[in-house]
Amino acid sequence: MTVDTRALAARSLAEITMRGASLREVMERNAPKLRDPRDRALLMALLSEGARWWLRFDAAIDHLLEKSLRHKDPAIHALLVLGLVQLEILQLQDYAAVAATVEATRTLKRPQLAGLVNAVLRRWQRERENLIARLDAKPQTRHAHPEWLAKALASDWPAQADAVMAADNREPPLMLRVNRQHIERAALLAQFQAAGYEASLHPWLTDALVLPHSADITRMPGFEDGAFAVQDGAAQVAADLADLKHGMRVLDACAAPGGKACHLLERARIDLTALEVDAKRGERIRQNLMRLRLDAKIVIGDAGAPAGWWKRQPFDRILIDAPCSATGVLRRRPDVRLHRRESDIAAMHEQQRRILSALWPLLAPGGRLIYITCSVLRAENEVIVSDLLAQQGDARVVPFTLPVGHAAKVGWQILPGDGDLDGMYYAVLEKQAVPQD
Repeated sequence: MTVDTRALAARSLAEITMRGASLREVMERNAPKLRDPRDRALLMALLSEGARWWLRFDAAIDHLLEKSLRHKDPAIHALLVLGLVQLEILQLQDYAAVAATVEATRTLKRPQLAGLVNAVLRRWQRERENLIARLDAKPQTRHAHPEWLAKALASDWPAQADAVMAADNREPPLMLRVNRQHIERAALLAQFQAAGYEASLHPWLTDALVLPHSADITRMPGFEDGAFAVQDGAAQVAADLADLKHGMRVLDACAAPGGKACHLLERARIDLTALEVDAKRGERIRQNLMRLRLDAKIVIGDAGAPAGWWKRQPFDRILIDAPCSATGVLRRRPDVRLHRRESDIAAMHEQQRRILSALWPLLAPGGRLIYITCSVLRAENEVIVSDLLAQQGDARVVPFTLPVGHAAKVGWQILPGDGDLDGMYYAVLEKQAVPQD
């Protein structure tokens, strides 16, 4: 039985946008229903761009309908949004996009609405210029960001806010991290190019290769051998800031899915503990370690309550990739903008403070703690670190700069699009020995 890709996408997008489902989970569940790789690619494009641009085209549908279908018939409402996504973002041929979208109403068992769907899409085409002007008048519909986030960006990064939101809506490159324990970066690059992949060396990240578009990494040379992993360049900065030496005891807190932990192990022979509160996410760390032929101790425990898992041996390095709003990775996780609420941020603050305060005593004198978030909000970043500095007299800021990004009051902020990277915040603290009286 042939599956209608657009109908499947409409049901899936309604689940993501109106029921809070994860794009990744919905895609993993529904992609196997499509046999043709081209249909699976179309489903991924429709869901990704549908989630990315929902807040723009959802509002557009309100201008085009006298009575909303959003709650009465969520799948048809999502199908209308996807019709506009096909026309405006994917830029499919007008006739094919409209005809296929109208046909999907029959698969959705709503044949009586075929005429309405056709009329709405045709009206968009007729009134497109005026409708776009109305949508562009507000930052939240111009850039398809929730109003609270658009305001927060304008407050925290007034000169960069529009550029950040525009970057959130561009396709990111595919960035890979070469496993230097198994292969030299130049050698893997040569293998990729010989296989026809358009890959290049990253200009300043020493383990990174860049491809302009996504690809099926499982078919790429070296994947089965653990020669590389997918990791955005902003996340690869962590290993440089850790300044590792062989033999160090290292804690990677909040470690799942394990990208940073694996990178540290690729850099030096260290005794690494990967801490994760969720056992299922801990399994993802184990799977990544196995594929890359690396070894670490995986501990399931709460980073904010070390008494339950710490063996009283201090760590030379601690990485805290703190739970956060994920506002720096919207280009890779477009559904986050639909699920995150302004009210979530206060709870994030509490969790970040709790973890940072709980783990600081575990750091050895002379040791280094790297605090990381994939947030662009100052309240989750420099404010949290400044609070710790005010409380801990033995904490010293280690200054550093990066080739891209912006100096924060404490630490460094990479904003989405800086150097074509994701948004990520870093602060590096060193524990000073307290003089004995």
